[in-house]
Amino acid sequence: MKSSTKFRLPAEWEEQGGVQLTWPDESTPWYELPRVQECYARIAEAIQRFEPVLLVCADAAAARARLDEIAATLGLRLDSGAIQYCVAPINDTWARDHGGIAVFGPEGEKYLYDFVFNGWGLKFASDLDNQITKKIFFDGAFATDVMCVDMRPFVLEGGSIDSDGAGTLLTTARCLTSVNRNEYLSRDEIEKELKSAFGLERVIWLENGSIDGDDTDGHVDIMARFASRDTIIYIRCEDSSATEYESLKAMEEELKALRTLDGKPYRLIPLPLPPKSYLEDYPLPASYANFLIVNGAVLMPGCGAAEDAVAAAALSEAFPGREIVTIDCSALLSGHGGLHCVTMNFPKGYLK
Repeated sequence: MKSSTKFRLPAEWEEQGGVQLTWPDESTPWYELPRVQECYARIAEAIQRFEPVLLVCADAAAARARLDEIAATLGLRLDSGAIQYCVAPINDTWARDHGGIAVFGPEGEKYLYDFVFNGWGLKFASDLDNQITKKIFFDGAFATDVMCVDMRPFVLEGGSIDSDGAGTLLTTARCLTSVNRNEYLSRDEIEKELKSAFGLERVIWLENGSIDGDDTDGHVDIMARFASRDTIIYIRCEDSSATEYESLKAMEEELKALRTLDGKPYRLIPLPLPPKSYLEDYPLPASYANFLIVNGAVLMPGCGAAEDAVAAAALSEAFPGREIVTIDCSALLSGHGGLHCVTMNFPKGYLK
């Protein structure tokens, strides 16, 4: 059966209708909450330059007031009145992993898959976050022709997969086969579930790759990403004394051995590792691969280091014609995530 007669998981670079953020407030487990909220405001401002923002929050009035306060203090050109606010109880704010995943049907139908989110393998509370997608769907956040599909009992986080939009999925074996996710299924059975749900021709399983401080069991969106159907941009470690060196070197060799569906080697574009940062001596998982693609631009998580410029140049090479917008996302690292982790993009026509 040809992929055109199947479901299709779009690539992130396809035209979008908006991006979901889930607002951090006093009930969420963030260090230095004011800095984190300022970072979210900068992200929202950057997204608004290119497309709409949907903001999930526990209190819409409080979130809007805080955004206005930050915008006035920092001089941001953020239009809080243009944001689509959706109220829902929340545990935390990682929209990439608790957000719904948009999938097109065989005739272009719009589906919103609601997988189980269980706090990255039962590491953290997730009972409220696991209900967000259904709550905002039934509250009217999405267009009337979008259909929400319950994918229970399958556990899947958006950060653990990356699609080329043409039938190939990139993921890591360490995450999808980890304990407390889908251990009742074999790896072959997991692959069959993915192929059926997303209409895939194949699943590429990366066996290697790790970054210190990562508590997701190896989400692919901090390791390697499709930039086009024949291009992969990935994290490279050139410091042989770094703890990640051997694992990332092995991942690079895996990527070199990969072939497209046409049998050609992928064009590979490396990104540097950002300088190490710590929270109380615990390493934090900074990665330039945790970028967000929006209409006409790529938003890159920066940290103010010299490596920011190197990473921006690599992204410009990978995404010709798109503006590269660097946002200081250092504050997000205290929660062990980054820019892509706190966002979920939806194709054009999905949001109300």
